[in-house]
Amino acid sequence: MLHVDLQTRIEQRCNARAMGLVGREHADMRPEEAVAYAFADPQLGEASITAPGAAIRSRGHWYRLSYECRTSADGMDVEAFSYTLGTEVPRDDWAAHSLVP
Repeated sequence: MLHVDLQTRIEQRCNARAMGLVGREHADMRPEEAVAYAFADPQLGEASITAPGAAIRSRGHWYRLSYECRTSADGMDVEAFSYTLGTEVPRDDWAAHSLVP
C-alpha cells in the first residue's frame, strides 16, 4: 500500500472502511465496491477525504453514500469515519456516473 501516492492510499483506505462498516451495520448489504467520486468530486485534505457524492455497490445494486474520513499522516490507518447511506441509484443512471454493473 505504501507504493501508491498518499491521496490514492487515503481514498482506498476510506473506501474500504465504508464497505466494512456498511456491511456490518446493514444486515441486508454485502458491499462489493465503493467509489468516492460518483456524484461529486471528493475534497481531499492532507490526511482526510470528504466524499459527499460517493456510491457503494451491494449485491449488484448501487447506492448513494456520503462519508468523511480522517487517516493517519501516512494514510495507512483510519482514525475517524462517519457516513450516511442513501437511496438506491436507478440502473439507468449508472453509466452517467461511471458505475459498473
